[in-house]
Amino acid sequence: MNGNKRNLTEMLIRNLQPRERAYLVWDTKQKGLAVQVQPTGNKAYKVIYSYRSRPRWYHLADATAIGLSDARKLAMRIMYQVAEGHDPQAERKAARSVGTFEEIADRYVKEYAMKNNKSWNHTHSKLVRPHLIPRWGKLHISDITRADVEAVHTALASRPSLANQVLAAASAIFSWAMRRDIVKANPCLLVDRNEERSRERVLSAAELPLFWNEFAKAGLHGAALKMLLLTGQRPGEVCAMRTEHIVDGWWEMPGAPVPELKWPGTKNGETHRVWLPAPARELLDEVHAEGQVFGVNELDAVMRTICKALGVTDKVTPHDLRRTHGTMITRLGFGRDAMDRIQNHKGRGVTDVYDRHSYATENQKVMEAVARKLMEIISGKKTKAVVLQFG
Repeated sequence: MNGNKRNLTEMLIRNLQPRERAYLVWDTKQKGLAVQVQPTGNKAYKVIYSYRSRPRWYHLADATAIGLSDARKLAMRIMYQVAEGHDPQAERKAARSVGTFEEIADRYVKEYAMKNNKSWNHTHSKLVRPHLIPRWGKLHISDITRADVEAVHTALASRPSLANQVLAAASAIFSWAMRRDIVKANPCLLVDRNEERSRERVLSAAELPLFWNEFAKAGLHGAALKMLLLTGQRPGEVCAMRTEHIVDGWWEMPGAPVPELKWPGTKNGETHRVWLPAPARELLDEVHAEGQVFGVNELDAVMRTICKALGVTDKVTPHDLRRTHGTMITRLGFGRDAMDRIQNHKGRGVTDVYDRHSYATENQKVMEAVARKLMEIISGKKTKAVVLQFG
């Protein structure tokens, strides 16, 4: 193949004439670089190298698209990669075949997230779709750089927590793609996360009646928010609440997902059993549901609307209602262990997991006392204690 060697110049390349069959003219200055002339007269720069004793052809560009000096520089880079043990042509082919970021993100959801991540739908619809797909959707995933990631993170600088969540969602996709040999590196690594303070927001005694009244105006979303405040359970679990799981006043949540019931499972994967206090049971009677109790989502958006209506600048999230309930448990003197047990925190002891029914009486007392105190604050009236009798 190396028989036709010349000291290539721009003029020499312009004067090369087509023949009956394609032929090569090799450059004597840059190893591996050649000009291929087609019978049609088309001329293109090629880099031809050997990888594992087999020839590889790497197309650089049409000879009219770049100059000879640029072709030599590019050829030098290709040959340097070969010297390091790479196969540039195979890597280019692999990069072109892996797909766009949107295609890989969809594969990640179907092949991994839906099976292993209970919050996959929220992550994909609230983080990936609105903030990553518009920017990267049509790009080959291997072409996305750290600078691209920094640009997205900077664009969300006014919402530092959201920026961190988007970054984490992107990183999860790239990490999965690395494990599948789709990409060689994760461009999200080494991108600095925004500093976040742990939230401590709870509703004050003055705020509780205001928010409760607004909940009453928000239909099923408002009813779900009331249930969240009265039970202290996670927003996603409240939204997915099923009447099939309510037995003799207890809300029994399967730890594993139940797809046919659209039940996502608990966050820590452990079956959880929580007593529904009197106001929560009354709320269920008002909703009068069969199967899915609320069947809603977007509680965050509803809370933002309510905060705006009330002129609350220190925003309240649905999770803050759970925190308010947990804080009330400890404020009434029941202790952190009771709060962890009722809110199904992962840090519960092994004994508690295996012996959770032994706390039934205590948990009922805690839930009734907390609900009673909350309703006293909301109504501004002292209520009579309900005496619970259990066999």
